[in-house]
Amino acid sequence: MGNMTMRYLFAVALVSLTSIRAGAQDPAGYLKSEADRVGVVERIRPATVAVFARGGQGGGTGVVISDDGYALTNFHVVQPTGPTPQCGLPDGVLYDAVLVGIDKVGDVALIKLIGKKEGQKFPYVQLGDSDLVHEGDWAIAMGNPFLLATDFTPTVTFGLVSGVHRYQYPAGLFLEYTDCIQVDTSINPGNSGGPLFNMKGELIGINGRGSFDKRGRVNSGVGYAISINQIKNFLGHLRAGLAADHASLGALVTTQTDRNGLGRMSITQILEDSDVARRGVDFEDELISFAGRHITSVNHYRNVLGIYPRGWRVPLEYKHDKAKKEVLVRLMGVQKKELPVQAVDDGLPKPEPQPKPAPDKERPMPIPGKGPKAPGPSGAGAKFYQAKEGFANFYFNRLERDRLLAAFKVHGDFSGVAGDWIIEGAVRLKKLRTESKTKIEILEIKEGKSSKSLVKLNIDQYPYELEPLKTSQDPVALKMPETSGGLLAALYLYHTLLTQGAKGFTEINHGGNEPFYPPAIEGKTPSLGALRVDCEVLNSRHGPLLAKWYFSLADKKLLGFEVRTQDNEDPCEVYFADYRPIAGRQLPHRMQVLYGDGHYGTFTLENFNLK
Repeated sequence: MGNMTMRYLFAVALVSLTSIRAGAQDPAGYLKSEADRVGVVERIRPATVAVFARGGQGGGTGVVISDDGYALTNFHVVQPTGPTPQCGLPDGVLYDAVLVGIDKVGDVALIKLIGKKEGQKFPYVQLGDSDLVHEGDWAIAMGNPFLLATDFTPTVTFGLVSGVHRYQYPAGLFLEYTDCIQVDTSINPGNSGGPLFNMKGELIGINGRGSFDKRGRVNSGVGYAISINQIKNFLGHLRAGLAADHASLGALVTTQTDRNGLGRMSITQILEDSDVARRGVDFEDELISFAGRHITSVNHYRNVLGIYPRGWRVPLEYKHDKAKKEVLVRLMGVQKKELPVQAVDDGLPKPEPQPKPAPDKERPMPIPGKGPKAPGPSGAGAKFYQAKEGFANFYFNRLERDRLLAAFKVHGDFSGVAGDWIIEGAVRLKKLRTESKTKIEILEIKEGKSSKSLVKLNIDQYPYELEPLKTSQDPVALKMPETSGGLLAALYLYHTLLTQGAKGFTEINHGGNEPFYPPAIEGKTPSLGALRVDCEVLNSRHGPLLAKWYFSLADKKLLGFEVRTQDNEDPCEVYFADYRPIAGRQLPHRMQVLYGDGHYGTFTLENFNLK
């Protein structure tokens, strides 16, 4: 039998087999799949928001993520609306809204719809897990393309996820899309800020930018959505009314090729005053993993770094002189420490030049700071807006701060014992490796008509003493005892927080959510990632002392805090454990103190005399 005959018979068999399989498929299966898809659309459509400036100018899209009206959108959508946009839902009702928090670098904003009556509940969608999204998955987008939704009913498009973990260059410092989702689901100007769903109806991303045809701003099948897992990292910041910032490492990472042609991620530049340098990472060290992800390229590194907020601590694994090490690194920021809200553009993509063009010639979004000035607050949302430098909306920061402090107070009201505290116990100092008796005194000393605060620490008859608020004080005194980083000052602030709350500080603000890493139990060496506990954070200032307080997300118990006198330095780290009731109040009976890369000591607290 010749080759031609064999090929013919094989082709016939293949066609026959394909026909049999196609015929065997149940048409009812197709109908059910279609019905399920339509059902998902009907379920999620009511939460899609048409976002406008007051009076209907400009606009974009958003999506409600909670029944009390919080909604996600793009920063470049709310940039021209001012702090009080208006939002239409598919129920045909136009609602007043207020800006809550912004992430300029990541192009995300959180707004809140104002109900027509007190306690109104809004339709909302569930947040998905964007790390489970793969190329080839189906995706549904909803939005307001070309602002066609005059009745607030969104357009629905359906397509494939064509790429994950994509990187899109920023416009200057802003609108950087890291680790984003690429889709061929139709996205056009006006869809910005709208939701991208998986087939379960879970929110997996916020649509923001696209690569458009040269002849006009029309869909070209290449759209980009900010992954919902990145947004989750910033959601605590956004709810707290912050103008969030993204992370930088303080080091330059590049790909270098060795003699065998193998690539390695190498540290080629490093800032001397960065935390990564203080942790021992040096020039030409090899970067192995960052935040639990193995790093294989510069693009991969930028993607991972870009999904984290400034100030977070994340595990970094590196190799120095062939020795592998893992350290916790405090991340620096991209923007200046405080950046006021700037003037805005019209919120839709425009063909402006980009400092570093992406390979696909993508059209950049409007650059913050250009265009007409945004309108001021007005309408029903105006009473929920409070301007303050460094914040998107300080009203919500105050709201979140007071909520957290009230939840913390459930563990004990210390306002009635705001006098002198004397705590006795034992401490095992690392440098001595033996247990010693200790006594802590936090006192208020009367001097005529005035008084002064005084903190005393006695360890086996070795006394330490500090006036934490003494003016013109030698900064070295605030770091006592030696190698603790400032435990005496930290104890004073702890007493202040418990007994006076917010009013005891010069300034105290909600800092969003952050990971917290309690020290490992002695004898165990888990990975740093395994130690992580997610917390709500308060940032405080009192005199020369800066503090960051970590409260468990689960029960709002204070797990620990850090104290420093300057932003860019190692703090005194205090970790609490073994909470027990004392006169109806929960107090920790174990306190660990760390400073830099060293463990100062572990305190066992036994007797509490609170006046």
